[in-house]
Amino acid sequence: MKTDTGFIVTWKPRVLSLLRFIIGFLYLQHGTAKLFAVPHVAMYDGLQLMSLIGFAGVLELVGGVLILVGLFTRPVAFILSGQMAVAYFMAHAPKNFLPILNGGELAVMYCFIFLYLWLAGGGSISLDAKLRRE
Repeated sequence: MKTDTGFIVTWKPRVLSLLRFIIGFLYLQHGTAKLFAVPHVAMYDGLQLMSLIGFAGVLELVGGVLILVGLFTRPVAFILSGQMAVAYFMAHAPKNFLPILNGGELAVMYCFIFLYLWLAGGGSISLDAKLRRE
């Protein structure tokens, strides 16, 4: 039984690209906040680049840009999914088992969205797709 209509078949890769774009943009902001104080987040004042959080900022900046434009989507998404899993278990899980109580919902969501992008790719509107066509 076929369940995908023409509408779904047409829009599925486009919405995947939109999801990738929005997630990349949101994730990029974590990197710019940590590394460039834009937007300013007080807890990152005085952040050392050669620290664990500084390294996370570099991954968020570079990975966010690559996810945003859809370049090397699968390997980058795999790395970022791992980063978010590590962030969750290092920073959130020790506080409480439940993400809603330990402030880790965003880390969990990023982790699984990146895991999905690792499997699904960047969608039809991405540099990955453009490079495949040429």
